[in-house]
Amino acid sequence: MLEREIVIAEPEMLQDMIEKIKIVQQNMKVAQDRQKSYADQRCKPLELEEGDKVCLKVSPIKGVRRFIVRGKLSPHFVGPYDIIQKINPTAYRLALPPELQHVHNVFSYL
Repeated sequence: MLEREIVIAEPEMLQDMIEKIKIVQQNMKVAQDRQKSYADQRCKPLELEEGDKVCLKVSPIKGVRRFIVRGKLSPHFVGPYDIIQKINPTAYRLALPPELQHVHNVFSYL
């Protein structure tokens, strides 16, 4: 039967690995900060008020038929609909037509 030897790493090698891990973490943080700054430049705060009109983005999911037209030629946006209540800075209640009564009327833009 073969016996396995347990090799304990040298303290210098462990210290070297720890330093390399710290360098990698710092580089990742720098890259994340750079990407965040690019994303923040394109992101504009959006404030809507009651009475504004908005269109809903519809993502066609196979088997889900919530918005009138379905299939390849279905629209990407439906509307425009009036905002009847601002629930919080990102959620709004919309005045939907009767044919969309089965869809919840509160939407978030995030």
